[in-house]
Amino acid sequence: MQSRSPTPAPDDEPRPRVTRTTTFFVVLALASAGGLAWRDGGGELRAALADAAVLLLLVSPVIGAALLLGGYVRALLPHDRVARWLGPGSGWRGYALAMLGGIVTPAGPFAVFPILVALRQAGAGFAVCVVYVTAWATLGAQRVMIWELPFLGFDFVLLRLVASLPLPILAGLLAAAVARRVTR
Repeated sequence: MQSRSPTPAPDDEPRPRVTRTTTFFVVLALASAGGLAWRDGGGELRAALADAAVLLLLVSPVIGAALLLGGYVRALLPHDRVARWLGPGSGWRGYALAMLGGIVTPAGPFAVFPILVALRQAGAGFAVCVVYVTAWATLGAQRVMIWELPFLGFDFVLLRLVASLPLPILAGLLAAAVARRVTR
């Protein structure tokens, strides 16, 4: 029996290894290194590189686990259902589900962004993803319960939540409008 590999889907096509984003951050890092060396000398540059190496060692396991999580979520998500419920044509239902998902996602950026990438690759629309990440950032239930209520009190948190409630939807609508203009 001969094994055939399936035809890759458009989102499975190989991506360029060096993207504009990568180039931007490499140039920014080199310019910062040059500026630091020029201003403070090679000793400070070596100290900054040593600090960066320690930071890399500290966050590498977390980033690795987050990337595994993103891969698992992508493999587990039923792409046809994601496209139907959260796809570009999902409308207000997609916005509402994304907003609810963002509110109840109990994780930090190391988990949320790989989940967001997996949702996008599974067929979630751009604007829906903007709603999700905006709801997570502005209305996250875990942050409200663990940080805001104990430190800021009920009245402040209630007013902040009421004022912030429309932000994810507004961000999604704005993202959709910008995307329509850019892709014309």
